[in-house]
Formats: sequence, structure tokens, C-alpha cells
Amino acid sequence: MKKLIMGLGMVMLVIVMTACGNDERNENVLRMGTSADFYPFQFIEIIDGNEVIVGFDIDIANYIADALGMELEISDMDFNTLITALRAGRVDMVLASMAPTEERLEVVDFSQVYYQSNPGMLLASTNLSSLEDLNGLTMGVQTGSLQETIGNSLIEDGIALELLIMDRIPDLIQQLLAGRVDVIIVNELTAIGHINAHDGLYMIDIVPPTGLGSAIAFPQGSELTEQVNEILTQMEENGTMEALVEQWLSGVDLN
Repeated sequence: MKKLIMGLGMVMLVIVMTACGNDERNENVLRMGTSADFYPFQFIEIIDGNEVIVGFDIDIANYIADALGMELEISDMDFNTLITALRAGRVDMVLASMAPTEERLEVVDFSQVYYQSNPGMLLASTNLSSLEDLNGLTMGVQTGSLQETIGNSLIEDGIALELLIMDRIPDLIQQLLAGRVDVIIVNELTAIGHINAHDGLYMIDIVPPTGLGSAIAFPQGSELTEQVNEILTQMEENGTMEALVEQWLSGVDLN
């Protein structure tokens, strides 16, 4: 891996959430939930023999925690369990490149959008050029993701495709490489990263942009929402966000 966190520190402990929760709440700890399988936003890298969660979103989380004067604690879990953990009080926020969809806004609050990106369609063939070419194919999507919503919308719009729904994006990549699915939908930057890492993969831009962007989720009524919005605005104004975009999202490379 070429990318390293620079200037904002590293989260050296990967904590796996369980249903039991924690009876004692340390108010000096900012508990964040994420799904560390979404390169280059949040993913696991081996550094000095340790598993470290790194990425664009992780550096944003570190900055937020520092600004709040809190210690950051990251819990890695399947994407489709993040909202449940947040609503159950097991984490204070979810920072996982999550789109503020109408369905999610019914049960949690979101910060302002901190990054805009588009979906990308990743495939092992160059024969697709339109949505109609998806008829009869199998599409892989991540459980509970915006991409799953997009896949279901395509089916509702009359595209005759079959969905394979899995919890983790690396598992979907393996299914694509093995020929068990024809195409998967991920973030366009995630797609580019895997194209750089695996021979024979391609991306096509035939999925319309959602315009939703990525935002941070909080429990409804949380005081953190307003505080974090102020910090995100500060990051935009002082150039930190631009620097992180340049560090993590420019020249994406998984090698």
C-alpha cells in the first residue's frame, strides 16, 4: 500500500462491535462506527505488523475528535449494521461514506455533506455500454448500501437482472474476478482502486449520479450534529478537507 495517514495520527485498534454494548460510557471517547472495506475512504492496512484502519474518512474522524478534545474509538462492522448500532447507542456517529437517503433520514440525523462522488459500475468485460445491456446479467451490491438501492431501482425500471447481495465489498470483488457475477456497483473511486489492483477489470459510467454525497450519521437530536457541522465547515475553510482529498482521493491506487 502506498497511502499512509500523515499529520492526523493513526487508529491502531480495530474494535469489533457486539450486541452486548458497553455499560460504562466514557464521555471523553468519541465512538465511531464504520465499515472498513471501502477503499480509499476507510480500509484496513498492515502497518508495522498491525492492522490499522486508514483512509479519507478516518482522517476526517481524527480531525473531528481532536477538535472536540476527545479520543477516537473506531468500531468496524458490516455496513448494514451501522444504523442499528447507532440507534442502539453503541456508537456516537457513523462515518462510512454514507449517503443521507430519505429512508435513513427517517431514523437518524446527518451532518452536512462533506464529499460528493458518483457510483461506478465495475466489470470484467467491455461489452456493456448502456443500462439495457444489463438485461439477463447478475449484479453484485453491498447489503444495505445505496448501491443496493440503485440495483433494486434498475429492476423496478424494467431491467431484468439478478442481484447478489453481500456484506463486504472485497467479497464482491472476488465474485466478480471468479466470474460468478457480471458486474458490481461501488463508488467510482473504489472501482478505480480495484481496477489498479486487478488486471482485467473495467469501469463504465452508465449509472446516473445520485447527487446525495457522503455525510456523517448521528442519533436523532444529538448535540454532535451541530458541533460536527461547524468542524466540517472549519475544515473546508482552512484547507484541511482539500488536502485530505488530494492525499487520499487523487491518483487512487490500491497497489
